[in-house]
Amino acid sequence: MKYSVPITTLFVDIGGVLLTDGWSYEFRQLAVKKFNLISEKMEALHSQAFETLELGKITMQEYLKFVVFYEERHFTMERFMDFIFVRSESNPKLIELIRQLKKKYRLKIVAVSNEARELNAYRIQKFELNEFIDAFVSSCYVGLRKPDPDIFRLALNIAQVLPEQVVYIENTPMFVRVAEDLRINDICHTDYNSTRKQLAAYGLEVVS
Repeated sequence: MKYSVPITTLFVDIGGVLLTDGWSYEFRQLAVKKFNLISEKMEALHSQAFETLELGKITMQEYLKFVVFYEERHFTMERFMDFIFVRSESNPKLIELIRQLKKKYRLKIVAVSNEARELNAYRIQKFELNEFIDAFVSSCYVGLRKPDPDIFRLALNIAQVLPEQVVYIENTPMFVRVAEDLRINDICHTDYNSTRKQLAAYGLEVVS
């Protein structure tokens, strides 16, 4: 059965949906092992600085000075940043699905994501996200960060759509609930097949 209100816009998360998470706990633990850091110390400092980084109020270099390079290290900041950046991988099947849906239904695609500025810029260029995403409502650009409802309100204003016209694809349940409270349709992404099936329920489907 097709959804009763035509969908004109997709809001999509980047980390965890289109791509792997940019700087997750798992990746930080890989860094701990590779660079022989103290996990508990790094995590404590990370928790104090990361929100400020994602809001675009400090650079990645400043963040790393707080979290890693508060003392002399045997490796450079450039080497550590390279390690962070190369962790990113794409979800090619889902990206291709969204490309096809955009073309078929003339959808607007808006990224609504918590991302650090330097990492966001790298990922957009590396994976050519700006070829199919029309606007990036990234926390580092707009000074708002999920789960703040205002980041979704801003995305609605930028896209010039009503909540009922939007489907939001997100892998974090808390953020899905925030969108639901604003009457935005949502898909809690777990895997390609289930997301494709849920998109079809909203009337958005392509032939394999």
